[in-house]
Amino acid sequence: MRPECLYGLFAPLTSLTGVGSRFAKLYAGLCGDKVVDLLYHLPVGIIDRKRKASLRQVISGQVITVKVEVCEHQVPPSRKVPYRVLCKDNTGEITLVFFHAYQDYLQKALPVGETRIISGKAEFFSGKLQMTHPDYIVPESQLAEIPEIEPIYPLTAGISGKMLVKSMRSALTKVITLPEWLDEALQKREKWPAWDKAIQAVHAPKTIADVEPNNPCRRRLAYDELLANQLALALTRNAQKRLAGREIKGTGKLREKVIACLPFALTNAQKRVGEEIRADMASKWRMLRLVQGDVGSGKTIVALLAMLTAVESGKQAALMAPTDILARQHYAGLKPLAEAVGVTISLLTGKDKPKEKAETIADLLSGKTDIVIGTHALFQNKVEFKDLSLIIIDEQHRFGVHQRLNLTQKGYLPDVLVMTATPIPRTLALTMYGDMDISKIDEMPPSRKPVKTTVIANNKIEDVISAVKRALDTGAKVYWVCPLIEESEASDMAAAEERYALLNALFPGRVGLVHGKLPPTEKDAVMNNFAHGNLAVLVATTVIEVGVNVPEATVMIVEHAERFGLAQLHQLRGRVGRGSKESHCLLLYSAPLSETAKARLNIMRQTEDGFKIAEEDLRLRGAGEILGTRQSGMPEFKIADLAIHGDLLAIARKDASVIIETNPNLEGERGDALRTLLYLFSEDEVFRTIRSG
Repeated sequence: MRPECLYGLFAPLTSLTGVGSRFAKLYAGLCGDKVVDLLYHLPVGIIDRKRKASLRQVISGQVITVKVEVCEHQVPPSRKVPYRVLCKDNTGEITLVFFHAYQDYLQKALPVGETRIISGKAEFFSGKLQMTHPDYIVPESQLAEIPEIEPIYPLTAGISGKMLVKSMRSALTKVITLPEWLDEALQKREKWPAWDKAIQAVHAPKTIADVEPNNPCRRRLAYDELLANQLALALTRNAQKRLAGREIKGTGKLREKVIACLPFALTNAQKRVGEEIRADMASKWRMLRLVQGDVGSGKTIVALLAMLTAVESGKQAALMAPTDILARQHYAGLKPLAEAVGVTISLLTGKDKPKEKAETIADLLSGKTDIVIGTHALFQNKVEFKDLSLIIIDEQHRFGVHQRLNLTQKGYLPDVLVMTATPIPRTLALTMYGDMDISKIDEMPPSRKPVKTTVIANNKIEDVISAVKRALDTGAKVYWVCPLIEESEASDMAAAEERYALLNALFPGRVGLVHGKLPPTEKDAVMNNFAHGNLAVLVATTVIEVGVNVPEATVMIVEHAERFGLAQLHQLRGRVGRGSKESHCLLLYSAPLSETAKARLNIMRQTEDGFKIAEEDLRLRGAGEILGTRQSGMPEFKIADLAIHGDLLAIARKDASVIIETNPNLEGERGDALRTLLYLFSEDEVFRTIRSG
């Protein structure tokens, strides 16, 4: 149950003065539907209205507050023409401009012959000073109503700055003193105020420094959010660790046979991560481990060896991929190795024919199938296993903590292994996967050749097409990636369909097109024809980003590379360099480049280390877009910025760890305060998770 002291903060926005159901919907889209959501919507700047200038002193573009005499109303013939009001002081003149104005309102607000205080941005237009829609128009007696410093908030259509400030004032009346959850020594060292004082202060900035992310009040609130996140993960992990598992040890015989069949030696990183997984499976607690490995680092073999440990123990294993094409690719790669050592392996996807699907499901229930590769179809109600002891989830950023726990219902105390080929910065790994043990395959196989990366201006497209022709003449295959599906008047970006038409005219019958709007069956058919058939050039949007394996593809061309994030560019480059031939990645850009875009492209030229690239991506773009598109498994922080507050995350993780060690049930005065913190940042689902196991 949410503590009673938070009832006011979690009241609907309609409880605020002046916020009806229509505005509440707009606010919900902007920041959330509760009072506390509005309070966490922080200002991004300030308007300084302290400048009480005369009209002669005005600099164009400045916000000024000035006393004027109203001289004349210039009433337009219709509301389509701007309404103008001429005003003056003893140093000059100014015209107030209003669009779609109501004459009655303006004549009452600005009576001819009277003085008024106006405040807003003044600009020169055709040599004359004017102010369009002043922010404030008040008689001299009401000068105190114009705030000298006003916070600027991110807005949405239908919500004005003035309205949001008014709503925020109402929300701030609901702020109360809450029990302190911070470690006393930390609070004293950082000189942080109490939570209620910090919230009041961030919404009443006095200088531009007060809206900076490292302002002490903002840092305090960012730390609160990070501590709630880390504590929720630590509680979940602690509950998971307490759940008994099964000791799955295996004999090692199947693994040894498969390793002997491989045409290459395992890297030291693969061996190390394999040992970490085996130790987890052999323990009496359930495994919950994330394996991070760069593109081509050999995660799939590590996964197979883990599954063979389960099979050696007389149990079953399942590997779930996010798409049908990836599941089939895993199946095609693992089937020969599994069958070579006498292990039965099956494929189960939503596209299987009913008869095939029924047979596969029957074999899983009888135990005839040892290992199954599939998509979400594996977790349908009708799919049952004889004895599932290991679940491996591939490329699943989309799964949050609680969804990962729900997947364990298909087996009896199964171990869970999550794999990702998207290197994740340490700070993000701690917030996305902090409930898990983390392993890194941070070494590439010696056979993996580096990809030569070149940055080229878009105006040299003819040279690029010539290079494609030369590559095709050698039997190579080429990816050509565009950021949009169809040409848009609002964008100068290359469109996949337009590029496809051009290349298909040059190389008829050898060019394919895939994008997100294609039906899955058509997409798979084109991909298969590119991998195994006549197609030699694949024009695509980023649907080919993760997992697709075509060893003959040696050229990756990315148009408008400056529009892509580093993580996306790295994943795209990872589609080539998978065979024995030298591979190339051509990054085409349109000038002029921003400083951030220049930095991104330089990093791509300098390194192929996905973990370095991920850290740079976080630094350049912030956490919100780090995976290219926001994934539902990633926590959305309202206050904390992981690119700036990484130091606070480290402190919060350590604090959460100490709390779990010393007070795992959150008892006593600080325990109660910490429970309030979890509810305050909507991390209360952790209590249900712990209760349900």
